[in-house]
Amino acid sequence: MLWLLLLLPLRTLGAFEKTLGVSPDLISKYVPSKSNTWTCLDGSKTISWDDVNDDSCDCADGSDEPGTGACPNQPFYCKNEGHIGSFIPSSRVRDGLCETSCCDGSDERPGVCGNVCQEVGQAYKKKVEEEMKIRKTGAKIRSTYIAYAHKEKKRLDGVIESSAAEIAIQEKEVSRLRDIAERAESLSAAALELKQQSPLYISLITHSNALKSLQREHKKHLEREKELSNILDALRTGYNPNYQDMAVLEAVRGWEEIAGLPHINDVGKDSVSDEEAGVQEDTSSAVVETNEELDDEMWSAEELDKDLDDLLNSDYVSLLLEHDEYVQSPPEGSVLFNLASYLPDSILPQYEEFRDALTTWLVTLGVIKGETPSSTDTSRSRQALTDAENNLNSLKKEKQTAENDLKEIFNIHGYGYEGEWKKLDGTCLRTDVGDYTYEVCLFGEAKQIPKKGGSTFSLGKFASWNPSTDVKPGDESYYQKQIYNRGTRCWNGPERNVVLLLSCGTENVLNSVVELEKCEYQFTGTTPALCRPLDGSEGKDGKKSYGGKDEL
Repeated sequence: MLWLLLLLPLRTLGAFEKTLGVSPDLISKYVPSKSNTWTCLDGSKTISWDDVNDDSCDCADGSDEPGTGACPNQPFYCKNEGHIGSFIPSSRVRDGLCETSCCDGSDERPGVCGNVCQEVGQAYKKKVEEEMKIRKTGAKIRSTYIAYAHKEKKRLDGVIESSAAEIAIQEKEVSRLRDIAERAESLSAAALELKQQSPLYISLITHSNALKSLQREHKKHLEREKELSNILDALRTGYNPNYQDMAVLEAVRGWEEIAGLPHINDVGKDSVSDEEAGVQEDTSSAVVETNEELDDEMWSAEELDKDLDDLLNSDYVSLLLEHDEYVQSPPEGSVLFNLASYLPDSILPQYEEFRDALTTWLVTLGVIKGETPSSTDTSRSRQALTDAENNLNSLKKEKQTAENDLKEIFNIHGYGYEGEWKKLDGTCLRTDVGDYTYEVCLFGEAKQIPKKGGSTFSLGKFASWNPSTDVKPGDESYYQKQIYNRGTRCWNGPERNVVLLLSCGTENVLNSVVELEKCEYQFTGTTPALCRPLDGSEGKDGKKSYGGKDEL
């Protein structure tokens, strides 16, 4: 019985050696049968259990030697208790070199490599905790970027809606002005001159000239009033009341009443500030206005100041033509007798030919006036139409730009699935290296700027996110690389270009610049936009945010 007790540890040790290098997901398959045999994992052969991990490759798939390195191209699993398990190639097993990936030293014979997994694990854990702290802080900043994207979407929706309404109004205005311009261009000079002799047009011009004259005189009076108020202010603060000059006192009292100021003797001169004494910087604006009630049609002083110039710049020729059209248009609900509308189509051409001939004959006899084909001065009408068309085009461009920007906010190929990159559009990052300052404006352009003067070179403009076919758009790795190309061509070389590598950080910073090959640069930097939530919280439409907790 004693020999059984002695044999038990040996078998236990043997079982342990047989499973050396086996990954946890395959450990259950490394168990001998009742007859002490074992079948290769590919099922191609059954061997003795003693032949497993005996440093001789028996199975075609190499599964019988997971821990010796006898079979080529096999993975060896290091348990690394206290740290993280990892795989190394079988070619590195028992080669006399201690692999850093196998901190427990299991890849070599006992005694060759020490077990340092506790120290390595503690250092790794500390590093991960620091990274998680950075990621947690960065994720909070990233959430503000996402909030900005939603706010920007709301703003753009408003711009699109308001632009659409303004475009509809402006299109009607353009149509109206085009009709006026076309009618003005069709009029003869004599016909337009005749219309301008109408009492209405002459009255409009007279009223306009009168308003311009009143405006000119009003401005003169305002300037004179300002000068007088300055004189009275100087008199109020500088006169000596001890002289008892009643004329001066009466003038001061009168000005104080008109300007709504306290009496200077009541507030003092030297001991009280002008603000405390009620003295205004521009006392001309402090004059008490009368509480005269204005009729609904009357203009206020503010309207006179802001809107009078626009009224005086009215296009009276266009107004005259509009009035002429209005007078000639039929009243609503009336029916005009139009002979052509009652004639059958078969005789309509003969009728129109007869009508034109009759009109020409009446003009020749002087019975009615005809229009000469001479052109008229329609520049103001045409300019008004041009201005309206330019305004319409500007509104359409603004709407189109807003629509394009809106499409990019939550586009995985643009500013990201959650719009986290929109906030950084145009953000410029800089760092100094040697005699140069390197700058990259995200989604814009990268530059090399000399510190001591000289030419600034373009290193390329933003072209795309990570273009690798192994990376799926929208994944975290997709946003860890930006490509900037088509920069200034190097002398006797290619065009400059930049690969920007980004990682999670609490700040938007450019850390390093390296010229890997001639005119090919690699920038590295950090940004909160890459700090995805640690808890794997769900984003838009119930989809998981990127990232998640790292395993120790």
